[in-house]
Amino acid sequence: MSDFSSRLNELKKNNNTSNQELADAVGISIRGLQFYLSGEKEPTLTKLVKIADFFDVSIDYLTGRE
Repeated sequence: MSDFSSRLNELKKNNNTSNQELADAVGISIRGLQFYLSGEKEPTLTKLVKIADFFDVSIDYLTGRE
């Protein structure tokens, strides 16, 4: 699992966010989100910014660059 997928799973769990809620906020399908959560794919910069904004964290935090 990549740093990104680990952080995304952690944020999703800690914020009690559903897959549907996060997918809607980012503008992707639930299947697309599942690829991010499993580490099979990584988001584009635009999607990464949307995820960071949704959880109110930095892009550096999401990618493991603290």
